[in-house]
Amino acid sequence: MFAICCGYEDADDLDHLRSDPAFKLACGRLPDTGRDLCSQPTLSRLENAPRLRDVIRLTYTLVDAWMDSYPREPASVTLDIDDTCDVVHGHQQLSLFNAHYDERCFLPIHVYDTEKSRPVAVVLRPGKTPSGVEVRAHLRRLVRHIRTRWHKTRITFRGDGHYARPEAMTWCENNGIDYIFGLSGTKPLARKVDEVADDIRTRRAIENLPVLRGYAETRHKAKSWERERRVVARIEATMLGLDIRFVVTSLDVGSAEWIYDSLYCARGQAENLIKLHSRCGRATASNSSSPTLAKCKPISASDASSNIPPCVSESFKSNMPFLMHYAFRDMFGKVKSYRWTDEEFEAMVVGARATFLFDDHGAFIKDDAPLP
Repeated sequence: MFAICCGYEDADDLDHLRSDPAFKLACGRLPDTGRDLCSQPTLSRLENAPRLRDVIRLTYTLVDAWMDSYPREPASVTLDIDDTCDVVHGHQQLSLFNAHYDERCFLPIHVYDTEKSRPVAVVLRPGKTPSGVEVRAHLRRLVRHIRTRWHKTRITFRGDGHYARPEAMTWCENNGIDYIFGLSGTKPLARKVDEVADDIRTRRAIENLPVLRGYAETRHKAKSWERERRVVARIEATMLGLDIRFVVTSLDVGSAEWIYDSLYCARGQAENLIKLHSRCGRATASNSSSPTLAKCKPISASDASSNIPPCVSESFKSNMPFLMHYAFRDMFGKVKSYRWTDEEFEAMVVGARATFLFDDHGAFIKDDAPLP
């Protein structure tokens, strides 16, 4: 996970990094005299070792780590669900050609708690848009696991248009889960807000404004829906024409402007987190691995690296691997005989031991062992 944090997501890099002083120090071993870390073949065997049950447990462990970040059961949480293109190399299992991205890829689903900027869950899946049955299945499993610990928390899911499936919305309504999803515009839907859109377009032309925005809401029932639902429209008139965006929600409170601008548009932060996930070198999966299950472990490790270490402040947590690697690697290489002061060495040991993964002798701590 330290290697993923520093941008080395492939196991090939570990043949050189296994003797890197900074990584050895971070894992509780002496930088010069300590045993080298695992090699590429060792990690490759580890990636191929998990069975399906193990992969499922890893996914739920990530959910547990997110829930552990709250000191107590929260009154409400808003979870952003989105997928992202993960380009593959060659014709691999589950990889499909996606015309939207013009790539052969996976489309893994990411779930984020944007208020905490923490990953909640990630699922490796084929490179196609998820169906309503699939979306419902993912939401059901996630909510079922959350409910084992949080019985009263109000959960709201937020996503773009291809999550507004009738199967998913009906399940949320029947199980007390709120949602706000983007909704594709149709002619019958546009006719319901045509009067408001006409007024906004006319006022913009009369006042000669570059942009004029307004909001409207209505009740709508598509042919595939079992019931009417609340739909909010954002209507924007510009010198180039009229642009209307719709969202559908189970919420019956709040104005149309608040629903769209303050609640729905905040989901953009989830996209920023996914981009940050990739920009920091935390690739979604090691796509050089052939078996599908072998790709799932790097996904869990990649998102788990966002939570290292869990017991220190957010700023130190996010910067510690980068600081240790880039600051200490050159220092060890240039000044072999450097003698650390007590304060410097203590600071490094605290940073390395903050993961609570290894004891004083560099041995991995068992689950039932007391924390150091």
